[in-house]
Amino acid sequence: MTIVGVSFNKPESNAEFIENEQFQYELWSDTEKTLALYYGAAITSLDLVPQRKTKLLDAAGTLVLEYNSVDVNGHPAAVLEDCQVLFGK
Repeated sequence: MTIVGVSFNKPESNAEFIENEQFQYELWSDTEKTLALYYGAAITSLDLVPQRKTKLLDAAGTLVLEYNSVDVNGHPAAVLEDCQVLFGK
């Protein structure tokens, strides 16, 4: 299982954030907003910040589950639990 976060920030800004927050997963920079537009986290390329969304993809890249409303407090635990059910990990 691979976990990846995505933001509109530049790689340097993300690297600092990862270090300060002690993230244990990658944080990609979507400065062109390509992923955000594709997965619905941005409505247009003019959006200043992406909407918080989580997408679970299988190894082939097929979307298997999505969360379009994210409450950051309990969300990570719920996603990991769903991953265990879906992927057995």
